[in-house]
Amino acid sequence: MGGLLGENIGHLSKYFPDVDTILITWHERQIAGHLDHLATVRDRASDPGERLETVLRAYAVMTRESGYHDNDLAAFLHRCDQVAQAQHQLHEMLRDLLAEASDAGVVRDDVVPDELAAYCLYAVTAARGLHSKTAAHRLVKVILAGLAPPV
Repeated sequence: MGGLLGENIGHLSKYFPDVDTILITWHERQIAGHLDHLATVRDRASDPGERLETVLRAYAVMTRESGYHDNDLAAFLHRCDQVAQAQHQLHEMLRDLLAEASDAGVVRDDVVPDELAAYCLYAVTAARGLHSKTAAHRLVKVILAGLAPPV
């Protein structure tokens, strides 16, 4: 390897035993940064409905932007325990936001927040194939419509 990439890999090899470890460490930092960003977005919003919507919007945009083009790389990175732990933390965050929004009458109360959180997480995965932030925001509107209290 020549050039800047070769030099950077050479420097990294002083701290990491192999390329797999470099990739996993980088991915763990990405995940932690995403969770921190979602918590920050959540904490900036003032009411339960706004908190839920801003977290869903931010997560949909992240999902759209982090769509992997290399399926082998995605499979490799997503097998680590850090991903399962982050998904659990995200599920808990959404569950708590949904419970709060349900108590405020903003979302339906005929389905438990834990099930609604699973619905949101699965629905947001559709953002992975979208071509714009605007499309991701439209997807969140559809998700929120599904969360609306029954008439």
